[in-house]
Amino acid sequence: MRKNFMVAAAMVAAGLFMTAEIAKAADVSISGQIRQRAETAQDFTSGTAKDFTNYSRVRMNTKVKVNDTTSAFVQMQSIRTAGSTATTKTDSNSATASDDDNSVGIHQAYFTINNFAGTGANMKFGRQEIVLDGHRLYGHTGWTSGAQTNDAVRFDHKHGDTDINYIYIMSKDGSAGSSDSTDHVIRASQKGILGGTTQAYFVQRNDSTLNGEGNFSTVGVRQSGKMYGLSYRAEAYHQFGQAEGTIAANTQFQTDHAGGDSADRDAYMFGVRLGKSFSNVSMKPSVTLWYDYLSGNDDGDISSNTWAAFDTLNDTGHKFYGFMDKFLSNSHNGTYGLGLEDIAVKVKLNPISGWTLKVDQHWFSVTSKLGEKARLTTGTQTNDDLGTETDVTLIKKLNANTKLVLGYSHFEADQLFKDINTSKDEADWAYIMFDVKF
Repeated sequence: MRKNFMVAAAMVAAGLFMTAEIAKAADVSISGQIRQRAETAQDFTSGTAKDFTNYSRVRMNTKVKVNDTTSAFVQMQSIRTAGSTATTKTDSNSATASDDDNSVGIHQAYFTINNFAGTGANMKFGRQEIVLDGHRLYGHTGWTSGAQTNDAVRFDHKHGDTDINYIYIMSKDGSAGSSDSTDHVIRASQKGILGGTTQAYFVQRNDSTLNGEGNFSTVGVRQSGKMYGLSYRAEAYHQFGQAEGTIAANTQFQTDHAGGDSADRDAYMFGVRLGKSFSNVSMKPSVTLWYDYLSGNDDGDISSNTWAAFDTLNDTGHKFYGFMDKFLSNSHNGTYGLGLEDIAVKVKLNPISGWTLKVDQHWFSVTSKLGEKARLTTGTQTNDDLGTETDVTLIKKLNANTKLVLGYSHFEADQLFKDINTSKDEADWAYIMFDVKF
């Protein structure tokens, strides 16, 4: 018995050793993440608090250096809610056997070829996260458990302080080339301007899917950096082209629109940020002033066959428009196409060694007004104010791999927000999250 056990142990050890040697020879690296977040909310509709719901994300990453120019990356992901298994499992009770649980899937899987075909550009091909310049137009929505990936091919060419990118994204592939949704993204970046970096964008979205957004372009520029002891960011974008399915999906607009579900798109947005850090004083505070403006539809736009609400494309809106995520839905922005103005003051400090406290205060309003053509769920638009939101975040780095985050947010609704959403006066949301990366 003892001899058999020793033989088995030796075989396992040898197998592990051989696996490690193979991985070493192939230059394989393994990493991962386990993130647990418990949330509770008192929503507008019921006015009563919900029990904590625990959301779990588990990721396993494998990166392989195939040779000097080629590498591959595969990221497996499983998303769960505590007390249940994946939706594909017949039994929803986590205490039962999970024989038919196939919840683990591929989040990212791509290969990279450096100096592709001698062009000097690096190519990344496959399912991947597209994150550009602070997530304004393209981000991974990493706050959500599943996050956002894209089936894409990306070319990056870098020379000195200049970086040029082209990305082709296939959002949906229809039959025989019809009902496709694709993005062509061209970005150019230049360092060393005004104490920072300038980026220029051209994005062409072709969306012929049912209730799709039509074919339209986005052009813009972003500048960020540090000057005179201040950090800053300024950006502006303009959209033009079609707005077909966008209107079809918005019954409030379509009812009075002169051209039914066909219109020309003419929309814009701009945002500015100015921050100051005080590293030589107690608690090392920093203060940031924040302003975002997204255009919206008014009576004149409806009469002139124009869609004027800015589409936020594939942004990570959680970073910009309040942590309670009330204004995320592309060109509708939670306001039925009336646009969005966000004025915010953000404060960060270190009250205790190893702890970071962040407090963000937002004032939200719409940027357009509908008069006789208004189609609100209740009442009419009497003012532009939507409400205020306060976001409080406390972060503790427990060790090099583990972070504890606690958050609380409160939304105080004004009459227009209640008219649009048939909601109560206020809502609360809180969470506690552990994030372990290895």
